[in-house]
Amino acid sequence: MGFKEAWKALFNETKQSPMIAYSNVGTQTQPKMSYSDLAKEGYQENAIVYRCVNEIANGASAVKFNLMRGDQPIDDHPLLDLMMRPNPMCSQSEFFQIVYSYLLLSGNSYILKTGPEEREPQELYTLRPDRMRIVPSQRMIPSAFEYVVNGQVSASYNVDTSTGKSDVKQIKLFNPLDDYYGLSPLKAASADIDQHNLSNKHNVMLLMNGARPSGAVIYRPKDEAGNMTMLTDSQREMLRSDLAKRFEGSANSGRTMVLEGDFDYKEMGLTPKDMDFTGMKNFSARDIALCFGVPSQLVGIPDANTYSNMQEARLALYEETIIPLLKHIQSDLNEWLVPIYGDDLQLKYDIDSIPAITERRRMIYDNVISAVDKGIITRNEARERLGLEPINGGDDVYIGANLFPLGSEIPKPKDPDSDDVAKTLYEEAYGEEKREIEKDVFTTIEEATSRSQEIGCRGYHAHTQDGETIYMPCESHAEYERLKNDSSIQIKMDRKPTVAMADNARQALEWRKEFNRGGTSVGVARARQLVNRENLSNSTILRMYSFFSRHEVDKRATGFRRGEDGFPTAGRVAWDLWGGDEGFAWSKRKRDQIMKERDGKSSTKTNKEKTFCSQGVQRDKQNQKEL
Repeated sequence: MGFKEAWKALFNETKQSPMIAYSNVGTQTQPKMSYSDLAKEGYQENAIVYRCVNEIANGASAVKFNLMRGDQPIDDHPLLDLMMRPNPMCSQSEFFQIVYSYLLLSGNSYILKTGPEEREPQELYTLRPDRMRIVPSQRMIPSAFEYVVNGQVSASYNVDTSTGKSDVKQIKLFNPLDDYYGLSPLKAASADIDQHNLSNKHNVMLLMNGARPSGAVIYRPKDEAGNMTMLTDSQREMLRSDLAKRFEGSANSGRTMVLEGDFDYKEMGLTPKDMDFTGMKNFSARDIALCFGVPSQLVGIPDANTYSNMQEARLALYEETIIPLLKHIQSDLNEWLVPIYGDDLQLKYDIDSIPAITERRRMIYDNVISAVDKGIITRNEARERLGLEPINGGDDVYIGANLFPLGSEIPKPKDPDSDDVAKTLYEEAYGEEKREIEKDVFTTIEEATSRSQEIGCRGYHAHTQDGETIYMPCESHAEYERLKNDSSIQIKMDRKPTVAMADNARQALEWRKEFNRGGTSVGVARARQLVNRENLSNSTILRMYSFFSRHEVDKRATGFRRGEDGFPTAGRVAWDLWGGDEGFAWSKRKRDQIMKERDGKSSTKTNKEKTFCSQGVQRDKQNQKEL
C-alpha cells in the first residue's frame, strides 16, 4: 500500500465534502462528576475554589470594553447601550461576572440574544450550562442548542452548520476529549478538591470529639472453665450506646472513663505529626489555585513565595489569566455580536482601565517613546507595541526632538503668507485664540456648516493646507474672526464660570485620573478652564451648550448618579468635565443672552425694512382709494 492509499484508509476521505471525516465526531463524553456536583462540592463547599473563581470573574468583569472604528473610540452607539444594560435584570458588570463564572465552573458559557432576526438584538441573557444540550451534526459545528429543564426541552436554537451563526453563542475552554463541550478547571482539580474537602471534614470531626483520637474498649470475659466468651449483639449495642453517651463529644472531652470487671481501654493515639492535616490542605490548595491560574498569595495560602509581594501577584493574575480570558471573550463577541452593527466596528478591552498594570504600561510607553526619539524603531512599530493602528508616514525612522526623518533635509520655516492655516497662518495673528481656532478646522463641509449654526453664522469657507482642502465655519474668515472677537457682546455679559462649575470640573478630572475613563482631550482642556474660572469666549459658551444638548441622553444610563452600579460612568465624567448640571444651566442662560444680543444688532436693519415696506403698503392703499 502506497502513502496515498494509507492516508485515505487512515482518515476515510469522503467524496461528499472536501473536509476530512473525523472519527467519533460529536461524541458526547459523560463526566464522572456532573456540573451540579462540581458546583456544589467545588464552589459552594470549597473556600479556595470560591476565592479563585471570584478573583478571576470580578477582575475580568471590572474591565470595560471600548467600541472602536479603526483607532477612533465611539462614545455613543446602540451596542454600547446594550452592553451597559444587557437586560432589565443585569448590569454590565453583573452580566459578565456570570459569563466568566460559568466558564470557569463548567468550561462552557452560553449567551442568548433576543430580538428580530438579522436585526440588532434588544437584550442579552446568560444560560445555565447544565441546562444546555448540544445537538451534534456530521460536522464540527453543532446543528442546534437545546435548553432543557426537568428533562424537557423548553427551547431550541438552530445553528447554521455552514457559518455557525445562531442566536446562542457558546464560549468554551479547550477540551482534548470532547468536540463540543469545554473542560472546566474544576475537573482537572477534582482530586485536589476532594482531598481539601476531606481534610476539612476530618479536622471538624476531630474538633467535635474534643480533639481526642478514638480508642478501643477491650472485653476479656471468661466462663467458669476459663474459656473466652463473646458479647451478644444486644450487649454490644448497649455498650456502644453507653460509651457514646458518656464519653464522646467535645462536652465530654477529658472525662475520666471508669471500667469494671473484665473491661480494658486502649487509646488509639496519633502523633502530632499524624494529626496535622494543614500541610496536606496547603498542598491541595496550591494545586487548585494552579489549575485556575491564580497566585497562591491571593487565596491566602501561606509559605507561597513565588512573588515578593501582593502587587506582583495581582499583576501576574491579570497578565497570565485575566487578560487571556478577556481576549477570548473579545474575540467571540467580535465574531458573533459586533458584525450585526457593522463590519468596520470592533470591541476592544480597555487595558488602560486595569489599575494593576498601569505602572507596567507606563514603563512600556516610556521605553517605546524613548526608542522612537533615538531612531531605534519607527512610529508605526511603536504604535503596534502600544496596540494602535498604523498611520501614514509612520514607517520612517526619526531622530531628535523635532522628529525629522533621517536622510531628509531639515524643513524650512513656512511662509507666513501661505495658505497653511492650521499651524502657521493664525499663530501670530490670533495668539491666545489659536487653540480655539484650530478646533474649528474640519475636513468636511458638513462639519463646518454644523459648527456655523452653533456659533451663529452661515455656510463655510475653505483654506488649503499641505495640498489638502480644509473647511471652517462662516462664509468668510473675516466674519468668523468677528464672531470670535465680538467685544460688544462680551463686555455686557459676565463670562466667568461659577464656583459650582469649577467644583464639578475638578471632581471630573479626579475621576478621570482614578478610573481612566470619560471625556476627550477637548473636555479635559475645558475642565481646566472651568477650574481656573477663566472668562470664556462666546464660541466656547455656545460649544458648551451644544455639548450638553447632545449628551443629555447620557444621564439615563445606570451609573450616572451616585449610588448606582458602575458610578461614575464615562458619560458622567464627560458631563462634569464641562461643568455638570450647573454648567448646562449656565451655558443655556449665556447662550440666550448671546443670541438675544445678536438678534438686537440685526433688528435695526430689519425695522428699517419693515418701515419702508409699511410705507409702501400705505401708499398702495391710498392709490387704490383714489382710483
